[in-house]
Amino acid sequence: MSPHVLVLGGTTEARELAAALAARSGTRVTTSLAGRVSRPGALAGEVRVGGFGGAEGLAAWLRAHRVDAVVDATHPFAESITRNAARAAAATGVPLVVLRRPGWRPAPGDRWHPVASLDAAAGLLPRLGRRVFLTTGRMGLAAFAGLTGLHFVVRSVEPPGPPLPPDVRVLTARGPFTVSGETELLRTHRIDVLVTKDSGGAATAAKLTAARELGLPVVVVGRPPLPEGVAAVPDVAAALARLGPRTP
Repeated sequence: MSPHVLVLGGTTEARELAAALAARSGTRVTTSLAGRVSRPGALAGEVRVGGFGGAEGLAAWLRAHRVDAVVDATHPFAESITRNAARAAAATGVPLVVLRRPGWRPAPGDRWHPVASLDAAAGLLPRLGRRVFLTTGRMGLAAFAGLTGLHFVVRSVEPPGPPLPPDVRVLTARGPFTVSGETELLRTHRIDVLVTKDSGGAATAAKLTAARELGLPVVVVGRPPLPEGVAAVPDVAAALARLGPRTP
């Protein structure tokens, strides 16, 4: 029987991994998407959309669909999905590979302010600036909803829902972005502080370079920790190597 790999997706790395696995002769790959983006791009192999119903629901799906390995290639901040994947893998004995692109690292000239949470970022903002470029995604904006006296420019792939900050302009766009484009945006909106999650990767890193060149402070929200006993691989090649030429 062909080995069956479940990819918990939604990232560029997940898309690349699904394509690489689908190209393997005799390997079946299913990519699971949470359904938060209404128009996901085409994916190699099979695709399912929607949640599993927690760790127990995922474990039941792994058994029912005879999954031989799981790759969690979700966003570095998809904490609950990663936690459920670890629990389901432990419950079923299915091998789990966690694929996480490396986080960003500050460069000379950066004015980074690392924080552990969105709430901590919100608490820091009034001391850093009044015009905020907020690029933490459309989930979690409630942490900033109570801030008055600040003007927010919020960018996300799809329009965010309430609650939102009282003084806000929403921009919908999908990366990759360029340094020149990000610099123009920061200047046009007279931004004096940037807020981002440490998502890593090249697609949205240009804003960090633009902020450095303009001398702007950047509030960087750190990643949640991986579940105890779980280690991550940094790229698609490492994930494929961990899975082996035949899976498992």
